[in-house]
Amino acid sequence: MPQDITTPVKQLVEDAKKVIEEISAEDAIAMHGDDNVVIVDIRDVRELHRDGRIPGSFHCPRGMLEFWIDPASPYHKDIFAADKKFVFHCASGWRSALATEVAQRMGLKPAAHIESGFSGWKKANGPVEMPE
Repeated sequence: MPQDITTPVKQLVEDAKKVIEEISAEDAIAMHGDDNVVIVDIRDVRELHRDGRIPGSFHCPRGMLEFWIDPASPYHKDIFAADKKFVFHCASGWRSALATEVAQRMGLKPAAHIESGFSGWKKANGPVEMPE
């Protein structure tokens, strides 16, 4: 029997966007380099190798996000305990909307995401670092 998916991913993303802060690529570029901001790249490592990354961003694979945020987790990363603003991004803004919602629900704040993702960052001429 086929599955009956009642809530499509597009709806999940739309619902997340109702409760999170979205920032434009231009605003994110203006925040780049601010010591009080951590740009968190949740894309797959293959995307980083293929497309590059935002210089100085912190890479957290989407599948590890909750584990790295939770201080009680054996996988916790200290960066998520910092008193900073966390700005998430993926390639186009869908995964990062969901990631921002869950991070916020877990208590990470302030948290936001780049509404157009890394593709928007590149279109807005944000700096990109390519792997060697």
